Amino acid sequence: MKEGRWEYVRRVNANGAVMIVAVTEDGELLLVEEYRVPLHARTIGLPAGISGDEGEESTLQSARRELEEETGYRADAWTYLFTGPSSPGLTTEMVSFYLAEGLHQISEGGGEAHENITVHRIPLPLVHGWLMDQTGQGKVVDPKIFMGLYFLSRSVNGVELEE
Repeated sequence: MKEGRWEYVRRVNANGAVMIVAVTEDGELLLVEEYRVPLHARTIGLPAGISGDEGEESTLQSARRELEEETGYRADAWTYLFTGPSSPGLTTEMVSFYLAEGLHQISEGGGEAHENITVHRIPLPLVHGWLMDQTGQGKVVDPKIFMGLYFLSRSVNGVELEE
């Protein structure tokens, strides 16, 4: 789209995106790694996906579907956290964040055939250092992970996150 001198992207055939903050019973944050064409790099992020691209569904339904497709986990409890723009200067896309609890693994995950997703289970106290190591290896870390950690620090008791 172009308005005056401003160029931005409007996604068609979807009504937004979802991101899932999911922690196992062992206190491990689920993160996904995959190659992203626009960046020409492997990226680390929260499980996420497009909402409404496979027909009418709520953002919660999309979050459930994406968690299972990407990570192989299902959750017993879901909590809506927040909705906001993914990149307000670039796109109209809004992202809805959900907390997934009571996880149980039902498959290996990995996404759909073309996605080739690697699932990482990182102990919460080690997440920050692990992410910095990944950056040092040339991978791109989605900063929205840190937003997820913020929500966890306010939502999960008994877990101290590394500073």
